[in-house]
Amino acid sequence: MTPQKMDSFAFIIHPVDPKRDVSRKFPLLGKVLTEKQIDFFSTFFPPVYISEIEGITSQATGKTIQGWFLACPYTPRRMMQLPVRTVYRKIIQTGRMAERLGADILGLGAFTSVIGDAGLTIAKTLDVPVTTGDSYTVMIAVQAIRDAAKVMDIKMEDATVAVVGATGSIGRVCAELIAGEAARTLLIARDEKKLEALRDRLRARARGELCVSTKMDVLKDARLILTVTSAIHDVIRPEHLQPGSVVCDVARPRDVSAMVAAMRDDILVIDGGMVDVPGPVNFHFNFGFPEGKAYACMAETIALALEGRFEDYTVGKDITLDRVREITAIAERHGFRMSGFRSFEREVTDEQIEAVRKNARKGLRRA
Repeated sequence: MTPQKMDSFAFIIHPVDPKRDVSRKFPLLGKVLTEKQIDFFSTFFPPVYISEIEGITSQATGKTIQGWFLACPYTPRRMMQLPVRTVYRKIIQTGRMAERLGADILGLGAFTSVIGDAGLTIAKTLDVPVTTGDSYTVMIAVQAIRDAAKVMDIKMEDATVAVVGATGSIGRVCAELIAGEAARTLLIARDEKKLEALRDRLRARARGELCVSTKMDVLKDARLILTVTSAIHDVIRPEHLQPGSVVCDVARPRDVSAMVAAMRDDILVIDGGMVDVPGPVNFHFNFGFPEGKAYACMAETIALALEGRFEDYTVGKDITLDRVREITAIAERHGFRMSGFRSFEREVTDEQIEAVRKNARKGLRRA
């Protein structure tokens, strides 16, 4: 009797921080190659099998699934430099590897989910269903900023909250949720016309004032900042922030400069989108998170596999609140939970939060 095939998924990752991420799989290459060399050689490198993922188990049904990490070798900079069709081809090659492994659904991670038409072309070309994971990313990002506000004694209903990258597919829906809760919402992006159109669309459901800007300087007015751009370099710097503010950085590559952590001990910066995965999971690969934790976009892919929802789920740039709420309910049923705070890949302790609060009070007195 042939054993029944286990439901499965694959998830595409790629080097975001070139030297660090290449070193995780190929220590020697990461050591000897420069970032520019990694960018260049990534053009010619084939997709890479990274690891098998085991132990994921639904809390609701007891169902277990298997999965795989696969790597598209392009760096974010390379994806932006190359013609979009060239990038599609490499992502599709990686997707074909997932099909050969027998994956029932494929998740697109980091820049592979935003390049071009946000997964639509990839989904149409591949036989395996595709999701970007962005619907669950939206809810976890907003929940992270809510939770961080609480530990910093900031009430969203009294606060100015900024969404950086507000016209993007994730930022737009985050802004929709936040505008319904905040006293004042700052919508920040590069395209003023798109910002104005978003403001007009959100007016009916906004709790308070809506403001738009293409300048980062307005972040000084915000106590809470959720940032989710598709920039290939940092956009938020120490001089942009007021003491005691919270920044939730959902973007990969990061939107928040490492200088913020080095120079501003009165700011709480948290990585957005970290989720506890149900079951004794073993990823067999260090992608920068502690054991048993994953990005929300990964979690969406895994939750859909546990649910048996093998369909193109979140693709394209038009994410709906209904889909965000649906995947959140699916994930919660199977046992996914938002995890504790991390900042620049390190755990944020209660002592660190208290130190930020103390330093912020000093900074505000001096101001």
